[in-house]
Amino acid sequence: MYASTSAPTSQQTEEQRPRRSLRWRVVDIVVASVIGVAAGLIFLLWNIGYLGPKTLLEPLTPGLQGLLDGPWLFAGVLGALIIRKPGAAIYTETLAAVVSALVGNTWGGFLTIEAGLVQGLGAELIFLLFFYRRWSLPVAILAGAGAALAGGINNLILWFAGADALFITVYLISTMLSGAVIAGAGSWLLARGLAATGALDRFASGREARARV
Repeated sequence: MYASTSAPTSQQTEEQRPRRSLRWRVVDIVVASVIGVAAGLIFLLWNIGYLGPKTLLEPLTPGLQGLLDGPWLFAGVLGALIIRKPGAAIYTETLAAVVSALVGNTWGGFLTIEAGLVQGLGAELIFLLFFYRRWSLPVAILAGAGAALAGGINNLILWFAGADALFITVYLISTMLSGAVIAGAGSWLLARGLAATGALDRFASGREARARV
């Protein structure tokens, strides 16, 4: 008798693979909360820091201040890239907005939280579109742009009602560009950097990045 040396069938290989769970664990909630709170503190700093660049951009072309929106959009994208579970983008972006609202800002508490929820939803829908299976740089860029588009439309309704077509066009393009670069590509690079340190080894995002090293 000779032992079989044939390769495992595709069905056997599939059965041997660990099933991907989309259920949240305690560690997911804890880390997502840390991301949300930390991002909220960054939001607070940018609430003040953006005023200088805003003063320079507004006179150039109406709506160009949308280029400054990116730092308010990264929490949801970063949270989703690390946690990789449904709802992570909404949770982290909204929590960051709650932190910002509790400390206080010029936009009011409720509207700040509402903005965070809308922006998180914009990013969440992109990850949902890929069935929470794709976490590549292009998908992250799309998620950042999605957060910016949702947030931009929300801002046009609440803060720029009656704006002309030029302002709307320039603002939406500017905010989506900022969201794609800062919230999208920036969050992807940050997640990769954190994974390289071993800090995310309890997550698929961390193990995947470490496996490439």
